[in-house]
Amino acid sequence: MTVEEAIKTSIEYEIQVRDVYFGAVREAQHAEGKKFFQLMADEEQCHVDYLETKLDQWSSDGTVTADGLTTAVPSGEVIEQGVDKLREKVGGKPGTVEMQWLRKAHGVERETGDFYKRMVDELPDAAKRLFRRFLEIEEGHLALVQAQIDYVTGTGYWFDVREFNLEG
Repeated sequence: MTVEEAIKTSIEYEIQVRDVYFGAVREAQHAEGKKFFQLMADEEQCHVDYLETKLDQWSSDGTVTADGLTTAVPSGEVIEQGVDKLREKVGGKPGTVEMQWLRKAHGVERETGDFYKRMVDELPDAAKRLFRRFLEIEEGHLALVQAQIDYVTGTGYWFDVREFNLEG
Protein backbone atom coordinates (compact mmCIF):
# COMPACT_ATOMS: atom_id res chain seq x y z
CA MET A 1 0.00 0.00 0.00
CA THR A 2 1.32 3.46 -0.81
CA VAL A 3 1.41 6.28 1.73
CA GLU A 4 -1.35 8.09 -0.18
CA GLU A 5 -3.55 4.99 -0.16
CA ALA A 6 -2.86 4.51 3.55
CA ILE A 7 -3.93 8.06 4.36
CA LYS A 8 -7.09 7.75 2.24
CA THR A 9 -7.93 4.43 3.88
CA SER A 10 -7.28 5.97 7.30
CA ILE A 11 -9.79 8.70 6.52
CA GLU A 12 -12.37 6.04 5.64
CA TYR A 13 -11.72 4.20 8.92
CA GLU A 14 -11.94 7.39 10.97
CA ILE A 15 -15.22 8.37 9.28
CA GLN A 16 -16.61 4.92 10.04
CA VAL A 17 -15.64 5.20 13.72
CA ARG A 18 -16.94 8.77 13.94
CA ASP A 19 -20.27 7.74 12.47
CA VAL A 20 -20.66 4.96 15.04
CA TYR A 21 -20.20 7.51 17.81
CA PHE A 22 -22.59 9.99 16.16
CA GLY A 23 -25.19 7.21 15.94
CA ALA A 24 -24.63 6.47 19.61
CA VAL A 25 -25.10 10.16 20.51
CA ARG A 26 -28.46 10.19 18.70
CA GLU A 27 -29.73 7.01 20.35
CA ALA A 28 -28.20 7.09 23.83
CA GLN A 29 -30.80 7.22 26.55
CA HIS A 30 -28.66 8.65 29.35
CA ALA A 31 -26.99 12.06 29.49
CA GLU A 32 -23.72 10.51 30.65
CA GLY A 33 -23.71 8.18 27.65
CA LYS A 34 -24.45 11.02 25.24
CA LYS A 35 -21.61 13.06 26.73
CA PHE A 36 -19.12 10.20 26.42
CA PHE A 37 -20.15 9.36 22.85
CA GLN A 38 -20.06 13.03 21.83
CA LEU A 39 -16.51 13.36 23.20
CA MET A 40 -15.47 10.37 21.14
CA ALA A 41 -17.30 11.56 17.99
CA ASP A 42 -15.60 14.95 18.26
CA GLU A 43 -12.23 13.25 18.68
CA GLU A 44 -12.78 11.14 15.58
CA GLN A 45 -13.86 14.19 13.57
CA CYS A 46 -10.59 15.85 14.56
CA HIS A 47 -8.79 12.79 13.20
CA VAL A 48 -10.64 13.05 9.88
CA ASP A 49 -9.75 16.75 9.61
CA TYR A 50 -6.14 16.07 10.53
CA LEU A 51 -5.76 13.25 8.01
CA GLU A 52 -7.24 15.42 5.28
CA THR A 53 -4.50 18.00 5.93
CA LYS A 54 -1.92 15.19 5.83
CA LEU A 55 -3.29 14.04 2.48
CA ASP A 56 -2.95 17.62 1.18
CA GLN A 57 0.60 17.74 2.54
CA TRP A 58 1.47 14.46 0.83
CA SER A 59 -0.09 15.60 -2.45
CA SER A 60 1.73 18.92 -2.42
CA ASP A 61 5.27 17.96 -1.41
CA GLY A 62 5.45 14.18 -0.96
CA THR A 63 6.10 14.36 2.79
CA VAL A 64 4.02 13.44 5.79
CA THR A 65 4.61 14.33 9.43
CA ALA A 66 2.90 13.59 12.72
CA ASP A 67 3.04 17.17 14.02
CA GLY A 68 0.12 18.45 16.03
CA LEU A 69 -1.81 15.21 16.41
CA THR A 70 -3.44 15.35 19.83
CA THR A 71 -6.07 13.37 21.69
CA ALA A 72 -8.67 14.15 24.33
CA VAL A 73 -8.27 10.63 25.73
CA PRO A 74 -5.69 10.37 28.51
CA SER A 75 -2.69 8.08 28.27
CA GLY A 76 -2.69 4.72 30.01
CA GLU A 77 -0.47 6.16 32.74
CA VAL A 78 -2.88 8.99 33.44
CA ILE A 79 -5.83 6.58 33.44
CA GLU A 80 -4.11 4.40 36.04
CA GLN A 81 -3.32 7.42 38.22
CA GLY A 82 -6.79 8.96 38.03
CA VAL A 83 -9.34 6.15 37.91
CA ASP A 84 -11.80 7.86 40.27
CA LYS A 85 -11.64 11.21 38.47
CA LEU A 86 -12.04 9.53 35.10
CA ARG A 87 -15.04 7.56 36.32
CA GLU A 88 -16.75 10.82 37.25
CA LYS A 89 -15.87 12.33 33.87
CA VAL A 90 -17.07 9.35 31.82
CA GLY A 91 -20.25 8.84 33.81
CA GLY A 92 -22.28 6.01 35.21
CA LYS A 93 -23.45 2.73 33.84
CA PRO A 94 -25.02 2.98 30.38
CA GLY A 95 -28.32 1.32 29.53
CA THR A 96 -28.99 -1.36 26.94
CA VAL A 97 -28.85 1.04 23.97
CA GLU A 98 -25.57 2.49 25.16
CA MET A 99 -24.17 -1.01 25.64
CA GLN A 100 -25.03 -1.94 22.05
CA TRP A 101 -23.22 1.16 20.82
CA LEU A 102 -20.23 0.45 23.06
CA ARG A 103 -19.91 -2.98 21.47
CA LYS A 104 -20.12 -1.46 17.98
CA ALA A 105 -17.55 1.15 18.95
CA HIS A 106 -15.27 -1.55 20.34
CA GLY A 107 -15.39 -3.43 17.06
CA VAL A 108 -14.61 -0.45 14.84
CA GLU A 109 -11.91 0.84 17.19
CA ARG A 110 -10.22 -2.56 17.14
CA GLU A 111 -10.46 -2.81 13.35
CA THR A 112 -9.04 0.69 12.95
CA GLY A 113 -6.21 -0.03 15.37
CA ASP A 114 -5.39 -3.23 13.49
CA PHE A 115 -5.15 -1.23 10.27
CA TYR A 116 -2.78 1.28 11.87
CA LYS A 117 -0.64 -1.56 13.21
CA ARG A 118 -0.33 -2.98 9.69
CA MET A 119 0.65 0.46 8.37
CA VAL A 120 3.36 0.80 11.02
CA ASP A 121 4.70 -2.60 9.96
CA GLU A 122 4.45 -2.06 6.20
CA LEU A 123 5.05 1.59 5.33
CA PRO A 124 8.37 3.33 4.77
CA ASP A 125 10.02 4.87 7.82
CA ALA A 126 9.04 8.41 6.78
CA ALA A 127 5.33 7.57 7.19
CA LYS A 128 5.56 5.25 10.20
CA ARG A 129 5.55 8.06 12.78
CA LEU A 130 2.14 9.30 11.67
CA PHE A 131 0.58 5.86 11.82
CA ARG A 132 2.38 4.92 15.05
CA ARG A 133 0.82 7.96 16.72
CA PHE A 134 -2.63 7.02 15.41
CA LEU A 135 -2.10 3.48 16.69
CA GLU A 136 -1.33 4.83 20.18
CA ILE A 137 -4.47 6.96 20.13
CA GLU A 138 -6.68 4.13 18.87
CA GLU A 139 -5.31 1.81 21.55
CA GLY A 140 -6.35 4.43 24.10
CA HIS A 141 -9.82 4.65 22.59
CA LEU A 142 -10.14 0.86 22.63
CA ALA A 143 -9.06 0.73 26.27
CA LEU A 144 -11.57 3.41 27.22
CA VAL A 145 -14.44 1.66 25.44
CA GLN A 146 -13.41 -1.71 26.91
CA ALA A 147 -13.34 -0.17 30.37
CA GLN A 148 -16.89 1.05 29.92
CA ILE A 149 -17.98 -2.40 28.77
CA ASP A 150 -16.21 -4.06 31.71
CA TYR A 151 -17.84 -1.67 34.12
CA VAL A 152 -21.32 -2.24 32.71
CA THR A 153 -21.03 -6.01 32.50
CA GLY A 154 -19.85 -6.24 36.09
CA THR A 155 -16.60 -8.04 35.45
CA GLY A 156 -15.22 -6.33 38.53
CA TYR A 157 -12.71 -4.20 36.67
CA TRP A 158 -12.52 -0.52 35.94
CA PHE A 159 -9.59 0.44 33.72
CA ASP A 160 -7.87 -2.84 34.59
CA VAL A 161 -8.17 -2.18 38.34
CA ARG A 162 -10.05 -4.84 40.28
CA GLU A 163 -13.08 -3.21 41.96
CA PHE A 164 -14.06 -6.19 44.08
CA ASN A 165 -13.09 -9.73 44.86
CA LEU A 166 -15.77 -12.41 45.15
CA GLU A 167 -13.43 -14.73 47.04
CA GLY A 168 -13.23 -12.53 50.12
